[in-house]
Amino acid sequence: MTAYETLRAELKNSSRTWLVTGAAGFIGSNLVEALLKFDQRVVGFDNFATGHRRNLNQLKDLVTASQWERFRFLDGDLRVGHLCHEACAGVDYVLHQGALGSVPRSVADPVTSNEANVLGFLNIMLAARDAKVKRLVYASSSSVYGDHPDLPKVEDKVGNVLSPYAATKKFNEIYADVFARTYGFKAIGLRYFNVFGPRQDPDGAYAAVMPKWVASLLKKEPVFINGDGETSRDFCFVENVVQANLLAATTQNEDAVNQAYNIAVGDRTTLNDLYRAIHDGLRRRNPTLPEQKPTYREFRVGDVRHSLANVDKARRLLGYAPTHTMPQGLELALDWYVANVG
Repeated sequence: MTAYETLRAELKNSSRTWLVTGAAGFIGSNLVEALLKFDQRVVGFDNFATGHRRNLNQLKDLVTASQWERFRFLDGDLRVGHLCHEACAGVDYVLHQGALGSVPRSVADPVTSNEANVLGFLNIMLAARDAKVKRLVYASSSSVYGDHPDLPKVEDKVGNVLSPYAATKKFNEIYADVFARTYGFKAIGLRYFNVFGPRQDPDGAYAAVMPKWVASLLKKEPVFINGDGETSRDFCFVENVVQANLLAATTQNEDAVNQAYNIAVGDRTTLNDLYRAIHDGLRRRNPTLPEQKPTYREFRVGDVRHSLANVDKARRLLGYAPTHTMPQGLELALDWYVANVG
């Protein structure tokens, strides 16, 4: 059995209490869904800045009535310290996903990104420390690698960050290290690489590329690619991210704690190839959709050209073993997008 298979069996036989910040968002709602299906007690925390009530409503339909009764939701803002303390009370593990994502958003409004991502992170760390939480797992980002040229990315080689968003995530890692040294607090950072999957929001100026393209193609609207389309990313299906969070929270390997890990698949896809995969996948599902070519425009400020993760450290210390490649995850994601988007 893999480490994750063993953990899944253990969770079914031992109920714990988990706090998921950003619970109404994309990754957060997928974590809540997984935990409830494992019969865990879950506290959700969100202010709906980027999350949606519809995600929570959908969760209710995906779990049993008894599992749903194990879920408690708090409408709150990470920037308000006493609300973070309220959320952490009686919690065993914190999965911190609450943040303002998006490089362009941070370039347009660095102050708000800093307040949500740095002050909010500090507040939840303090609350978790005071509540004697066993461990906090937080969402870092591949953006911390900045302009370091090496591929694949390995955890101990980072460059100069290229956006305010990347700076906030680097500060998260610095604060986690400081809390470990100063207070003996246990935390693990997960550097996500281009996560995609069900409940990823296609709307708004800062939507991720995959759901945005799907929505545009379904609506027969133009699809825009920044640059020449040969920019590449290590796209990671959300089920892999759920696995990494649960393994990181519960690992008994002391050498694994107070570190940051790449969470990805270890393979990269160009935007041109991704577009073709989405386009062809949608037309297989709906042959009435027209053939459509993308429109190319200028490269986006703050973006890196190529991104590819080495996930050996997560494999070795956490037992991480991604279950979905990009094509496998895309097939599942497209089914959800077709049913729920457009």
